[in-house]
Amino acid sequence: DVNAATRPIQNFVNTLSNWYLRRSRRRFWKSEGDSDKNAAYATLYTALVTVAKLVAPAMPFIADELYRNLVCSADPSAPESVHMADWPAVNEAMIDEQLNHEMDLIISLASLGHAARNKANRKVRQPLSEAAFSVGQAEDRPLIVKYADVLAEELNVKQVRVLDTAGEAMDFALNPLPKQLGQKYGKLFPQLRAEILKLDPMTAGRSLLAGENLEVELNGTVYAIQPDEVEVRANAHAGFTVATEGANIAALQTDLTPELVKEGLAREFVRHVQDLRKTAGLEISDRIEVCYQADAVLAEAIRDNNDYVCGETLTVAMQEAPVPADWPQVSDTFDGVTVTVGLKKSC
Repeated sequence: DVNAATRPIQNFVNTLSNWYLRRSRRRFWKSEGDSDKNAAYATLYTALVTVAKLVAPAMPFIADELYRNLVCSADPSAPESVHMADWPAVNEAMIDEQLNHEMDLIISLASLGHAARNKANRKVRQPLSEAAFSVGQAEDRPLIVKYADVLAEELNVKQVRVLDTAGEAMDFALNPLPKQLGQKYGKLFPQLRAEILKLDPMTAGRSLLAGENLEVELNGTVYAIQPDEVEVRANAHAGFTVATEGANIAALQTDLTPELVKEGLAREFVRHVQDLRKTAGLEISDRIEVCYQADAVLAEAIRDNNDYVCGETLTVAMQEAPVPADWPQVSDTFDGVTVTVGLKKSC
């Protein structure tokens, strides 16, 4: 059963690439070879070699290419093919279930925050002032504070906090569904609908989103109303955009200050420099020099965020000046501003 055997590997590789690798990029960038940088590389190396062995039965040629590049090139005594290597052995001591749970929750909350951004039509590169979260399990609330810096970076917000109450950022509205309830209860539906609408929408909404039934009493009989029988609508308060998944809630403040707008422009500039690095074939750790010419608004945004731009792009020297003709360069217009930027590898 190839699909059942390989789909978990696909999910793992997606998380490895889109979370671990991206979250660890500053560790890879370090110029000094300290234990943290070495640990990041060792973890990635171990994961890739193990994946090569796991996919070998289903993807024999790609797996062997990956294995030979990673293992045979570094260890002449290793088996010359992945198909001659031992199957990976599970090391139970290396499994940290609590850490896995914490990361699963934080990844889920980050995804929820991005969904709220999309609702507000705010690009990820545009910084926002705040994101607030509420989770269904009370014991998980401290994790929002513990990983506030991770969520802040992922969502590009200045502050992350726990929602005091769901009602702080939104109101729930209950909509008993005629199709489901009408077919199930027939003539009782209008009365049940009236009783459901008498419930506190915030409390009932949280229960339904958590997958719990609502108990509604009518004429001395208690009816269990199931989550798929009532639509829960989330209506955000002014200045907030809200996304929900189950009992988890993400609320983003989407109003923009002039400072946030300038920082957003600087981040777009960073994207152009990063794309130019790839076009120029630079290594991930190469330091660069940058020249640019830009509209006054963008030039001011770059100057105000100089340290951030240089840090993100590994720029050791940046100046506002005509780009030398022999440098890799690009011109573009975005968000109403125009820029020409070029770079070269620093000696």
